[in-house]
Amino acid sequence: MDYLWIVWLIAGVAFAIAEVFTLGFVLLWFAVGAIAASLVGLAGLGVGWQVFVFFSVSILLTVASRTILENTIFQRHGRLKTGIESLPGQTGTVVEARSGANEGAVKVFGSTWTAIPVDGEDPLEVGERVTVDRIDGTVIYVRKEQSGERSWRS
Repeated sequence: MDYLWIVWLIAGVAFAIAEVFTLGFVLLWFAVGAIAASLVGLAGLGVGWQVFVFFSVSILLTVASRTILENTIFQRHGRLKTGIESLPGQTGTVVEARSGANEGAVKVFGSTWTAIPVDGEDPLEVGERVTVDRIDGTVIYVRKEQSGERSWRS
């Protein structure tokens, strides 16, 4: 089976191309493992060694990349906040102020939320910049932005 190294090489290229179309970051390591197995095959070692090298390299790189990512991203920044967990501290704009009620609608990152000013704050006015203080279900509690604060758009 002198041609098996070509099959590994094609598999490696296929894994690399497939990686481009996936959201995860795993197939790249299988591409590297397949290319390593093709080098072992090109060196003349048997199919058993090629399969061993493929799985060893792929698994070791997958585990190493996960460990590196956890140690660098999550340890440095704490738990990664996504979705509504990332809203506190963000700046939004009041798009609707309801008369007679101490609430309004605030747009933050393109989503409109029912907003209530925190205790001691004046009622909301349309066009006003506010900062999200906390979230309670589908309602956000906001503070009027201080003149010194800047939004992410400015």
